[in-house]
Amino acid sequence: MENTERHTDRLAKYILIAAGICLLGLLCWTFRNIIGYILIAVVVSLIAKPVMGLLKKPSIRGRKIPNWLAAAVSLIIVIGAILTLLFLIIPLVSSIVKDVSMANIEQTAKSIAAPLSDLNVYLRESFPKLGNDFRLEVVIGQQVQKLFNVSAFSSLIGSAASVLTSFAIGIFSVVFIGFFFIKDDGLFTKIVCALVPDKYEKTTEKAIDDIEHLLSRYFIGVIIEVIGVALINFIGLWLVARLGINAALGIAFMTGIFNVIPYVGPLLGGALGTILGLTIKYSSAVPVGLDISFLGFTAVLIAIFCFTQLIDNFLYQPLIYSTSIKSKPLEIFIVLLIVGNIGGPLAMIIAIPIYTVFRVIAFRFFGHKKAIRRLIPSERLISENQ
Repeated sequence: MENTERHTDRLAKYILIAAGICLLGLLCWTFRNIIGYILIAVVVSLIAKPVMGLLKKPSIRGRKIPNWLAAAVSLIIVIGAILTLLFLIIPLVSSIVKDVSMANIEQTAKSIAAPLSDLNVYLRESFPKLGNDFRLEVVIGQQVQKLFNVSAFSSLIGSAASVLTSFAIGIFSVVFIGFFFIKDDGLFTKIVCALVPDKYEKTTEKAIDDIEHLLSRYFIGVIIEVIGVALINFIGLWLVARLGINAALGIAFMTGIFNVIPYVGPLLGGALGTILGLTIKYSSAVPVGLDISFLGFTAVLIAIFCFTQLIDNFLYQPLIYSTSIKSKPLEIFIVLLIVGNIGGPLAMIIAIPIYTVFRVIAFRFFGHKKAIRRLIPSERLISENQ
């Protein structure tokens, strides 16, 4: 009889736990916008905290800047830098979109038809289903125009009122929440610890402290990587390929953003940058780019993006991934492969931050297990966070 009651109690406990998880998931889905604002505010606060640390160091007559003022200035610097960059770059990207979408495909095809004629003949002979009228340059041009369709871009501008309203609400929410996360150090920790049992409170505090330390370094590193990749591409496109400042800056910015996607992003960014560079050169009304053959100019563009990726792979990424989050390159590579296989390239963007959170939780709560102790040595995880 007692065994039956114990089984019944245990089953009831599991049912309550499952119901609680389902209820939590439903609440998270219902208030996903608010949760998104909170998570973005956490990221902004992690980026702004080092800035606040610098502002708190100097003192005047033994008095340091108040927390609220240091938090406000730090937030203004971070948000201001992001918005300034966007407002400077978006017009350049819009100009490239407009030029590409209005490019004369036939005229562009004529200007590069000669170096591509042999390739087109080879493709038609190798793949008869393509048809006798198949031309690779026309197909590429049409696909680029579909990607940068000016009518779709115009419709996006037409709905700008609702977009700007949502954007304004999001910015205000992120700034407001982020300010208190920066000002009241440990506020996020207090919120989380209020939801966990007392016996896990100290361990949770240490885990959150480690997570904040590692993710702060990671996000700042990613920003530096994006700027570094964009800067090298800009110098190459402007000084070597001679595409002009506006076109070079717009393409470089897009390749830098694509670079946020690990492994796949650089390939996509390089391919897009090469196609855009060729389209701009051969569809522009005024001479643009190096005065060399089509294949030579293509080789120059590819060489620029390859050189940038060599710098990124051997300099930026080891410093960011291995140093900032204390993970081995093979470890990160396997995680990205798994996440990419499950969720695709976009999921890879958040793979490393989420993996860092799980690593810290595994170390703090299950560090006594042999497997965890072997995979995540304590000195690798927290040696610099003391």
